[in-house]
Amino acid sequence: MCNPSTHKKIRIPQCFHCMLILAVVVVHLLTACSGQVNQGLSNEKENATALPAGAAKLIKTLGAHSGDNVHCSLQDKDGNLWFGTTGEGLYKYDGKTFRQFTTKDGLYSNAVWDLLEDRAGRIWVGTDAGVNVYEGEHFSKIDIPGSEGSEWISNSAGNTPQAKSLEVFSIMEDRGGKLWFATIDGVYIYDGQSFTPFEVDKNGKGFKNSEKNNVEYILEDDAGNIWFGGRVNAGVFRYDGKSITRLPLEELSGHDWAWPVLQDKHGDIWFSNWGGAYRYDGRSFTTVTTADGLLGNVVTRIMAAKDGNLWFACGGEDGGICRYNGASFTCISAKEGPFNEGVWTFLEDKEGFLWLGTRDTGLYRYDGEVFVPFSE
Repeated sequence: MCNPSTHKKIRIPQCFHCMLILAVVVVHLLTACSGQVNQGLSNEKENATALPAGAAKLIKTLGAHSGDNVHCSLQDKDGNLWFGTTGEGLYKYDGKTFRQFTTKDGLYSNAVWDLLEDRAGRIWVGTDAGVNVYEGEHFSKIDIPGSEGSEWISNSAGNTPQAKSLEVFSIMEDRGGKLWFATIDGVYIYDGQSFTPFEVDKNGKGFKNSEKNNVEYILEDDAGNIWFGGRVNAGVFRYDGKSITRLPLEELSGHDWAWPVLQDKHGDIWFSNWGGAYRYDGRSFTTVTTADGLLGNVVTRIMAAKDGNLWFACGGEDGGICRYNGASFTCISAKEGPFNEGVWTFLEDKEGFLWLGTRDTGLYRYDGEVFVPFSE
């Protein structure tokens, strides 16, 4: 049996040895942490991981050029990911393979501006020539009634004139189940049976040579107000169910219009434009620009993540992505990061991965550490 005093003499050097090891580990960790940038967002080029040979990728088949985007995205109720492009149609990713849909499959156009899954599970596709709906088997073409100045055709019944080609910028479903369409010819409301034009500002300016007031994006807030915004028209518009109010905006880099994007967990509403972003707290607008930490003032998209952080896509030569935690921005420049410049869509999937759609029809998945390219 060992002497107790002997035990004491043995334990002391063992503990001292452990402390030395622990000290070395702590110093190593501190050194590593001091070398990190962007508050934990990886931005090193070597953190791009290629997919294994033969893995599924979004492959271009229609000859889209470098100026085309992966422009919009959604995850449906079944977990499938959908990506709309401006030159290659629509892609559906089931986690294993990509399936491409084009005009050959019934789309109005291969330029897809917006996607929406309604409460019934139908996928609505807004293109630069009209709107389609997908109900699990095929794409149906939905005719939106035209108005004065539109190019007319008759429907199969020979009545109710329809617009031959109507560019659809965005689609929104309100709390009552009605669909709102922002088109080149103005705003339309669809109740499941018919379309009703909705005039936002009869004195508003047109966009893309349209004589109609152009609204590009529509948002419904938690109070049920409908917000409208689009290029050319100054300020943003709010509809409370009875009347429309125009709210003026401070000019940013020569721009005083804005796109309504989202309402955050605090109830603030965010808007973007080519000069920065705006936050509306119900009383006043606060501007957000490079002076506040954004990489660039051209803000193409804003997304609310499940953890409450906001992600900003900044375009232009100094573009990239920025995460906002409510106090400061943490950014990755496209020049430093392994993704294309010009991020045009964000999507956080059910597993927490962040998907980026970019110029040159690029698609990337980000897990907080590594960017994985999912396009050729």
